[in-house]
Amino acid sequence: MSVLLVEDDLSIAIVITAALEAEGFGVVHCQSIAERDRLLEAETYQALVTDVMLPDGDGIETIHRVRALHPGLPIVILSAQNTLDTAVRATDTGAFEYFPKPFDIDELARTVRQAAGAGQGGTIEGEEPLGDGLPLVGRSAAMQTVFRMITRVLRNDLTVLVLGESGTGKELVAEAVHNLGHRREGPFVAVNAAAIPAELIESELFGHEKGAFTGAVARHIGKFEQAAGGTLFLDEIGDMPMQAQTRLLRALQSGTVRRVGGQEEIRLDVRIIAATNKDLEPEIAAGRFREDLYYRLNVVPIHMPPLRDRRDDIDVLARHFLQHAANEGLPRRQLTADAAELLSRQPWRGNVRELKNFIYRLALLAREDAIDSESIQSLLITEAAAEPEGEIGNIAEAVCRWLATERPASGTIYQAAAAAFERPLFAEVLRATGGNQLRAAQALGINRNTLRKRLSELALDPEEFVRRS
Repeated sequence: MSVLLVEDDLSIAIVITAALEAEGFGVVHCQSIAERDRLLEAETYQALVTDVMLPDGDGIETIHRVRALHPGLPIVILSAQNTLDTAVRATDTGAFEYFPKPFDIDELARTVRQAAGAGQGGTIEGEEPLGDGLPLVGRSAAMQTVFRMITRVLRNDLTVLVLGESGTGKELVAEAVHNLGHRREGPFVAVNAAAIPAELIESELFGHEKGAFTGAVARHIGKFEQAAGGTLFLDEIGDMPMQAQTRLLRALQSGTVRRVGGQEEIRLDVRIIAATNKDLEPEIAAGRFREDLYYRLNVVPIHMPPLRDRRDDIDVLARHFLQHAANEGLPRRQLTADAAELLSRQPWRGNVRELKNFIYRLALLAREDAIDSESIQSLLITEAAAEPEGEIGNIAEAVCRWLATERPASGTIYQAAAAAFERPLFAEVLRATGGNQLRAAQALGINRNTLRKRLSELALDPEEFVRRS
């Protein structure tokens, strides 16, 4: 069996060749599209492994020439252009698999063996090319996993469960699956299960007949019917009341819904995507979420990573939001390199949503078109000062802000941080003990002499904290 490898980076080509040869393949390597086409005209291969960016063109845009020569040839696409757009373009070609760089070489070798064994490729008959509309941004490894999962569900109606913390962009995943999938011509209907009163949620989802309950003065079409031919997005599914969970399970099992107060069974024609920021397994154990419903929804799980696990994306996200802010009428701004680096060090507990809101405020309030680290620091300090008094602080966030503001020299960070932490800590304990050093040392759990030494080094006078009558 032989594989044609199209890769202009010789170091990568050597590694791939070694892995494929270990799997028993003979490998023919070339570095350009023109050479690829010449080889395909002369020989038959069991699989094609190709990069996207090649010296004489785009490997994806020229796949149609490969299909013309060998319609059933399995194709594996590699790319350093790690965007959702690239993943979708690769999927549009009918490629067997898409690997963003860097990739696991053993996984690539296994995939090529599967592709050669399957012996099938080509586009799916009757399919049209997918349109644009790419709401997700990110090139980190974590987001590449998300992109690959999205491309796997575009041509089917499997139920998707999107998991992740608040603000990570779960609805954007649902929109991407809808807008890029075969139901994109149908409606996209989003329902926030946590925002609908428990007594109204069944009516909202399934509709009701006139007179079904007090106030039902006319027939109401529910979200399932409104989404016919398209996608129904059930957000915050973990907060759905138990009675509504039971009816939802029945609808998913039977493929039909019945309006509240009605007798007619209405056949469903809708793709279901659900999302939650909760860990549903503890909810199941506590009896707040049906286990059978969980397995109905969790057919294809997609985990949205928190922003702290994709810090490489913060720069590109920030620039993306600045562009959107300019498109919406805010001043057009640019980020300097030090500003982008400072943003990447922030904790962003509210994830992408918090970053977006911060960038929009920055675009509005910045005094210069080029936003530098000082502009970001000043806004961070202003917002920290505006936090409600008594709000519980986050030490990790405080450390990040202190590092960003103070920027201690390399080799002095620990000593400077320890002093910055100890000074307010000792002051608060001395204040609580009325300046009594013995009691303060006991409360802190350190030796009294150690406390005295540190107070002297920190220029803290315990007499300032002695209570006066």
